[in-house]
Amino acid sequence: MIRHVQPGAGFPKDFIWGAATASYQIEGAPDADGKGESIWDRFTRTPGRVIDGHTGDIACDSYRKMEEDIRIIRDIGLDAYRFSLAWPRIIPAGTGAVNQKGIDHYSRFVDMLLEAGVRPFVTMYHWDLPQALEDRGGWRVKETSKAFGEYAAVVVKALGDRVKNWMTLNEPPCSAFAYYVGEHAP
Repeated sequence: MIRHVQPGAGFPKDFIWGAATASYQIEGAPDADGKGESIWDRFTRTPGRVIDGHTGDIACDSYRKMEEDIRIIRDIGLDAYRFSLAWPRIIPAGTGAVNQKGIDHYSRFVDMLLEAGVRPFVTMYHWDLPQALEDRGGWRVKETSKAFGEYAAVVVKALGDRVKNWMTLNEPPCSAFAYYVGEHAP
């Protein structure tokens, strides 16, 4: 473990050392195991929207490098890790059929974190709305809120026996702002 903090350095004894990521920013694997298209997949593939046409198609390839990522998390001495679930990896169309491969991926990830002594903090939504929902109006229509409730129930049922710390929405004002400014995916 690499934690270079001197005892008595001002941190409470129960201070939680952690880090956070977002699924789109690190996972890559946009088409792996039945994942549906997200608003970020579409946005970054739209010519002129992102400098040099970069996408998250590979990112850190965390989807395929779970073991390595968790080893790093453990080795730097983190007590907790906040990560987001990719809604379109779990329910590709935003509503309806659940992609069991997506559930299994996150279930394995949670198990591996716990085995490494790292407490998982899960964000249900970090700006990666299934594109199918955006095509029907996105967060501007009630259907999306209802779909989010159904999605939340699915992930809590699948992971709630092991995950005790949940965040529902990451920075909701940013998603709302994006609809009006258009500088990033809504």
